[in-house]
Amino acid sequence: MSFLRLHPDTLEEIKERTNIYDTISEYVVLKRRGKNYVGLCPFHDEKTPSFTVNADKQLYYCFGCGAGGNAIKFLMEIRKEPFNQVVLELAKQHKISIKDLEEENTEILQARISLQNQLYEILATSANYYEHLLYEPIGKQALDYLINKRQLKSETISKFNLGYSPEGWETLYSYLVKCKNYPVSLLEQTGIIKPRNKGRGHYDTFRGRIMIPIKDIEGRIIAFGGRSLNNQEPKYLNSPETSLFSKSNILFALDQAYKNIRNLDHAIVVEGYFDVISLHEAGIKNTVASLGTAFSKTQLRKLLRYTDSKQIIFNFDADNAGTKAIQRMITEIDSLVYSGQVQLKILNLPSGKDADEFLKFNQNSAEKYYKLINSAPLWLGWQIEQILLDKDLKRADHFEKVVKEMMILLSKLSDYNKREYYIRHCSEILSQGDTRLIPIYLKNFQLQLAKPIANNFNSKKSKQFTKANILLEDQLLKEAEINLLKVYLRYSEYRRRISKSLEFKNLFFNTKEHRIVWTKILEIEDSHQNKNKTDKDQLSYRLQETIWESSLVETCVDQILSFSELEQHEDNERLDLIIKASLIFLEKASLKKYCYYCKIKYQMIDKNEDLVNFEYYLNEYITSKQKILKLQLSQSLSELDANDN
Repeated sequence: MSFLRLHPDTLEEIKERTNIYDTISEYVVLKRRGKNYVGLCPFHDEKTPSFTVNADKQLYYCFGCGAGGNAIKFLMEIRKEPFNQVVLELAKQHKISIKDLEEENTEILQARISLQNQLYEILATSANYYEHLLYEPIGKQALDYLINKRQLKSETISKFNLGYSPEGWETLYSYLVKCKNYPVSLLEQTGIIKPRNKGRGHYDTFRGRIMIPIKDIEGRIIAFGGRSLNNQEPKYLNSPETSLFSKSNILFALDQAYKNIRNLDHAIVVEGYFDVISLHEAGIKNTVASLGTAFSKTQLRKLLRYTDSKQIIFNFDADNAGTKAIQRMITEIDSLVYSGQVQLKILNLPSGKDADEFLKFNQNSAEKYYKLINSAPLWLGWQIEQILLDKDLKRADHFEKVVKEMMILLSKLSDYNKREYYIRHCSEILSQGDTRLIPIYLKNFQLQLAKPIANNFNSKKSKQFTKANILLEDQLLKEAEINLLKVYLRYSEYRRRISKSLEFKNLFFNTKEHRIVWTKILEIEDSHQNKNKTDKDQLSYRLQETIWESSLVETCVDQILSFSELEQHEDNERLDLIIKASLIFLEKASLKKYCYYCKIKYQMIDKNEDLVNFEYYLNEYITSKQKILKLQLSQSLSELDANDN
């Protein structure tokens, strides 16, 4: 299916069920500001948030680059996926039945969704089977382990649906295939069985393990974690990656923790399954765990959507392995941490204990745990503590190493005030109690940190910044041209105005594909007596018929013809502003080309003249003209935003 022609009722339901805050917060750290949310725009580089999300109107808009739209548009842009793919994923996520205008397509889509539901069903059946075996004689050792060694209550075991997978190689396989009649091909897709390397047949992925179901945010089982009982390696084993399960995107127990994270306004991240389970049993229910991988940006953003303060606490073991794990996690999410988009704290429990041990061997453990959370240092303070470990500042080599590592750490801070605070903090540490030395170390830090910043800005970074600006302008110009073509195709009442404006200002489409599409549109309209009354669908389909064989414009046409799903509710005032802004972008591009043309022509006419003087006066003219255009564009975008609000 190259085109998905959704039934209007289905599209409307997808839009109603898709919450723009939940959607965008998967990719952008959003903070509440009044009735809206703001964050750093994902579509262009910026240090000051200009990206706004209006939850009431279910719209987003960036005041920096002009990107805007609804949740569907955002996913299309951020994932670089076509409309069809985005709406199918949203429908699957919200369990919405897909109806296509063509019955044949509806059947295909329903078959895809049915497959997903079957996989969920198989995993749920497997979890029930494991849970049943836990209370059978075959599961006695596993149940004793949970009750006696882990000291878990029966309600906790039941709450997390803990179970047992016996030692046999085909126990679950036989049950699901012979008793439940599930197809082997579907079982393979869930990751609970594997094909044998030699010969025919399959075997169970998990054998002789405590079984811990892993669930998505909606509470559906998507995978399993297994803890060995008889020193079998690895000690912990996760399901393989499947169409339902990706380790780097999932947090264990988030389905049970997210409401408590929202209420308490902070989240706790621990290392293991049983740390989470024990903390939940102790009443600390805003706790989750990563699944044996470095904590990813995707996982972090999932958590941040539930806390307005953006406060996350890492509670890993205080041993060497735990410290390295925290360092890896900070490295993985460093762009969000150093920019201050997340308030990260590090909690190391006394005597190097993990959360599970701490709760078992301390009276009033939950109360003590909360106190430790409140006094836990921010990540940067913790990092400085790690730098000072096993260092004697009275030794010259140790002192030099500490200063160097502090400098590297401080140089990564983008927030000026935070950097100044920690420069003073580090200066006080290096002074070793001699207050007379603090100003000296303070000045030294400031001078040393200023050098690389200035150098970077004046050399490579300035070039990268210029290049990024050029790329951004090109992208905005392409979007402006697409918007103009969309409006022209969709709204016949604006066609005369657009064509007259292009003709009067001698403007043309800069992108080759757009020029081809525009030429074909004009050719099609020439065959009709009144082009303003040409039916939108007729014009669209004729455009497809005449141009679709050209691979050059296939993607372009697909983008342009997505207007019916995205702009069908535009009002006249907003459309008027979209046209005005798009024409200004084209005029700016035309002006730049005129500047280049004049420069080349001047060089060819008389090479003996002072080209610098010519460029100076020409650039003065161009700059003044561009300022006017920029002002007009700014006014149009402001009106556009005001219209949205």
